[in-house]
Amino acid sequence: MIALIKAILPGALLSWLVSTFVGSGGSHGGLLAIQRFNVGGTELYGSWTLFIIGTALAWALFMMMD
Repeated sequence: MIALIKAILPGALLSWLVSTFVGSGGSHGGLLAIQRFNVGGTELYGSWTLFIIGTALAWALFMMMD
């Protein structure tokens, strides 16, 4: 359970970085379904699909290290 909690931050970071690079180019990323959010006048990009995949990958890596 601790590995899952530790995996949330790398999953969010991966999602934010990849979504920013792909989304700023004007693409929606196909199956990634990258969305643009306007928060306080700042545009942020995000993808729930990429967040779940990144979190699952990080979780698997943390589980292997235990």
